Amino acid sequence: MQPRNMSMSGVVDLAAVKAAQEAKAKAEQTRAEAARQGGTGAVAPADLVIDVDEAGFESDVLQRSAEVPVVIDFWAEWCQPCKQLSPVLERLAVEYDGRFLLAKIDVDANQMLMQQFGVQGIPAVFAVVAGQALPLFQGAAGEQQIRQTLDQLVQVAEQRFGITGLTVDPDAQAGAAPAQEQAGPYDAALNAAAEALDAGDLGGAVQAYQNVLADDPGHPEAKLGLAQAELLQRVQGFDPQKVRQEAAEKPKDVDAQIAAADLDLVGGHVEDAFGRLIETVQRTAGDDRDTVRRRLLELFEVVGPEDPRVVGARRALARALF
Repeated sequence: MQPRNMSMSGVVDLAAVKAAQEAKAKAEQTRAEAARQGGTGAVAPADLVIDVDEAGFESDVLQRSAEVPVVIDFWAEWCQPCKQLSPVLERLAVEYDGRFLLAKIDVDANQMLMQQFGVQGIPAVFAVVAGQALPLFQGAAGEQQIRQTLDQLVQVAEQRFGITGLTVDPDAQAGAAPAQEQAGPYDAALNAAAEALDAGDLGGAVQAYQNVLADDPGHPEAKLGLAQAELLQRVQGFDPQKVRQEAAEKPKDVDAQIAAADLDLVGGHVEDAFGRLIETVQRTAGDDRDTVRRRLLELFEVVGPEDPRVVGARRALARALF
């Protein structure tokens, strides 16, 4: 696979002034809090490369991206180009001395994250700065190209967001972390949901997320988690071949098309899932149309409202409805 360069020139368009100001303020607050508690916030060189999964993505990537650019390496054990690229990224993470953090995500174990980032092939490298995802490159790129991309990333993070990275202490013990933040009011329920998912208890995960939403209907993590858990629960007993055959034979059957769309999304075929349901909206009316529309909105929640595929599908849905 040949590397596909992705320009960083769109960063300024993606980064609204308000987001930059908030990110800068949060980074300053994090440093001030570490100083107040008597710590330096320094990390060991070994802590500059971390393994991340779906359960820890918010804390390990999104939250930390307010203080350091997080470079994400999507990889898999069977991927030969990954075995060439990953060691280079790991070495550069240490060499850049805290100016970025490398998060490694195994796509086989974290299919939902791969879908949310729209990863079409691996290795694929993204960055998250102040909560905003930026594509960097795909494929086993050369070290010179990687360095140029990282230099741009570090520059944008500092100039646009005031994010200067982590302090590295060569003598610090790996795994030593600053004082932990106080647990939030729903942390126990969200942890229970994540543990249920890990154990394959989809019903338990659904209930745990519903418990949070019963008290806080707008909680973003619980809404996303519930949408994902319900999707996985729906397709758990599917016979993929039968589902796809029925959808092909019955293009006007709402239940058949919805089941196939669920299967498409779980398999990472996001555009196919959205397109199938939008076409079904166009072919139906009344309660059937509303049923399809509601399922499409649920799938939007699974992928995330800011995903460009969701934005495009929302426009297409509006055209189909009106």
